[in-house]
Amino acid sequence: MTGFIKVNVGRDRYRRSGRIRALLKKCWGRDGLNRGSGAVRSIDIRLRRCISSLIKMKTPRPIQAVFLAMVLASGGFPAAPQEPKLVSAEHGIVVSSERRASEVGLSVLKAGGNAVDAAVATAFALAVIYPGAGNIGGGGFLVLHTKDGRVTTFDFREKASLAASPGMFLDEQGEIRDNANHQGILSAGVPGSVAGLELAHKKYGKLAWKDVLQPAIQLADQGFPVSRYFSKNLETTYRAKFLRYPSSARVFLKPDGTVYRAGELWRQPDLAATLKRIQSEGAADFYRGTTAGLIADFMNKSGGLITADDLAKYEAVERKPIHGTYRGYDVYSMAPSSSGGVVLLEMLNILEGCKISRLGHDSAAYLHLLTEAMRSAYLDRARYLGDPEANPDMPVERLISKEYAGRLRSAIPMDQARTSRVEDIEAPAEASHTTHLSVMDKEGNAVSLTTTIENWYGSAIVVEGAGFLLNNEMGDFNPVPGKTDDRGQIGTKANEIAPGKRMLSNMSPTIIAKNGKPFLVIGCPGGRAIPNAVLQIILNVIDSRMDIARAIARPRIHHQWLPDVTEYEPGVFSADALEIYRMMGHKAREDEDLQHNDAMGIMIKKKAITGCADPRSEDGSAAGY
Repeated sequence: MTGFIKVNVGRDRYRRSGRIRALLKKCWGRDGLNRGSGAVRSIDIRLRRCISSLIKMKTPRPIQAVFLAMVLASGGFPAAPQEPKLVSAEHGIVVSSERRASEVGLSVLKAGGNAVDAAVATAFALAVIYPGAGNIGGGGFLVLHTKDGRVTTFDFREKASLAASPGMFLDEQGEIRDNANHQGILSAGVPGSVAGLELAHKKYGKLAWKDVLQPAIQLADQGFPVSRYFSKNLETTYRAKFLRYPSSARVFLKPDGTVYRAGELWRQPDLAATLKRIQSEGAADFYRGTTAGLIADFMNKSGGLITADDLAKYEAVERKPIHGTYRGYDVYSMAPSSSGGVVLLEMLNILEGCKISRLGHDSAAYLHLLTEAMRSAYLDRARYLGDPEANPDMPVERLISKEYAGRLRSAIPMDQARTSRVEDIEAPAEASHTTHLSVMDKEGNAVSLTTTIENWYGSAIVVEGAGFLLNNEMGDFNPVPGKTDDRGQIGTKANEIAPGKRMLSNMSPTIIAKNGKPFLVIGCPGGRAIPNAVLQIILNVIDSRMDIARAIARPRIHHQWLPDVTEYEPGVFSADALEIYRMMGHKAREDEDLQHNDAMGIMIKKKAITGCADPRSEDGSAAGY
């Protein structure tokens, strides 16, 4: 137990509760979180109720003291984290969701490539060897911190077809038709990965494009033994989905319809041919050449919307990063069309005004404050954020300002949960199957890259003859215009479907710098939970001074404004902390799906480079030299 304080609970127990009130107020920070006296009186009432209950149960006095102490620090005895996948290196390191993909990136670094070369090579390798999330049929975001201190980002988020419309997934009653925004050919957006990776490489890469793509081509052409995780995943969940689509079954299953077993060789000749065309012709093949023709023909035959014109008009964008500070560190992340950077910085700004390190890590008070910061930021996400080209008046600078965070902080009661209300919106759930990679090279360049095809294996539909999966990212738009409900469906206009528009994302590839040099390179998958996961890792490193392995492995919580419930991983709450947290008015439920938030991070301290693949990731790995 951390932060234990002794509390007298004799006959004067009620008067002594003032000690705890004083400690709580001190830890919240100089300004406090609620200037009124109601919160203080409420603490007294809750303390008295706690004591009364304990006395009625004839609880021994030492245990009573422990219980009261846990109002301040009730982290208890969380489940021990799994063994971290940690690698230290002197020259460079690559961390990704698949061991062989990390080794591809490492081989590029050893061959003289820089962090961008290695990131691009790793991303293409993941498209072959980790197709559940790695892709060329999806999109993503890349943050680059160069050796000379420049920071830039690349937005290659998918777009809606020019034929898309706000009500395209609705039936006559105005309800979503057969989950069509997440399933089937209409759920696919115009892919951006190939365009984004090429743009980043053209501007900042060092090696020849053909050399960067060659390892992925070799993996697809010659094949590789499938992992136990890959085989089990297909057998238990995705085999039935692939059987619905002949083009997918031909790629992912054996001719008799069974799955590849662990250790069996899996070759992807159609994907190899597509990658060879991209190697020789660049992104022009994917958007205007032979591969574009295969996509357009398949869409036309299958009843999809994406046309040759949609593909030809797609462009990736280099954008200025979202930038802020936290306790003397520079924080760089993605601007819209990802909400991740704005949400992350808004939460960090709120928390910066509080002395959270004194609250006890994972205590009820600590987790209460995190939850309320999350609630505020995710409400603003729903209110304001979307594609910047379609929403030029988004108040991004205001949302990430210290002054705005101060106002939000002052509205948080220090002992009571607020309520998320639909009417707070003036007037979508992203799936958790994304993948992240982090790279650091010997010159001091750092890359944080997150990419996705939305659901695990995206739409589950392979483009016939091209060998790759299409995304199902159209589900990230707000599906029913004007409809926001307490289950988490958002209907605000900022992220409404429109022709050629980028859907809002939560991906949060982030680089933390100190004195102009990269200090932490971090990101993860996890849908709407991504910014919250990145937030907690940053707090673990900066406020709790954990090393990268402990910071990543610690269990986490997630709150996204609506639905108004906190989801948590097993082990984050002690039984006592959870009881106190619920007494504050929070609804909470354990959710093992948060374990899909497998972060990939690098920490640089005194020229020592340490990379860690999240123990939540079965096949994740760091590789360095």
